[in-house]
Amino acid sequence: MARTVRSQTQRKSETRARLIDAAADLYARKGFHAVSAEAVAASAGRTTGALYSHFGGKEGLLLALLEVWKERTADDLTAELAGSSDPAAHFGAMWGSITRPMADRGDAWLLLEMELWLHGARSPLVGTRLAERYAEIRTQLGEGLADWAATTGLPLPRPPAETGALVLGVLLGCALQHRLDPHGVPDVLVVGALRTLLGLDDLPRKDRP
Repeated sequence: MARTVRSQTQRKSETRARLIDAAADLYARKGFHAVSAEAVAASAGRTTGALYSHFGGKEGLLLALLEVWKERTADDLTAELAGSSDPAAHFGAMWGSITRPMADRGDAWLLLEMELWLHGARSPLVGTRLAERYAEIRTQLGEGLADWAATTGLPLPRPPAETGALVLGVLLGCALQHRLDPHGVPDVLVVGALRTLLGLDDLPRKDRP
């Protein structure tokens, strides 16, 4: 009996994950409004009934996708803040987590991010959830930067929450430009902007990391 329950739970979890991954890919490539529930279900190899059972429809699936993408985004960014005291390495890795294709989702990250933002700007329900997601990412990023500052002995020029907001803004804003014109927004420019934002360029030369 216990094995049957676990098997059912695993199947439900797999179905949910397949639907979310299919939605992420289709929404990024074609846009939320251009993709039907039937198309998502077909791409995931599941029935439309399964989609409605798990998420209640496209809107519910998008909200679930927001949660998954929030966790992946926060994990990608905060993980890059550990393991090195070299700020250039930190910033380069953070930038790369956004602009370089990932093995599991190609370059869909930024495309999906913009698709979610567009839908959130037009839908109060999704917009509220998206705002909460950004707030959590800013907080986690700020806390990670605060830990880095404490480890290196280099104080942040602004409170962690404000620093997280500004760093995220630089990353996303530059990524939008980089997506269309990589040569116009090179890696060194973004890393330099983050160094300036964190006040590293203002340190006496002997104290610069």
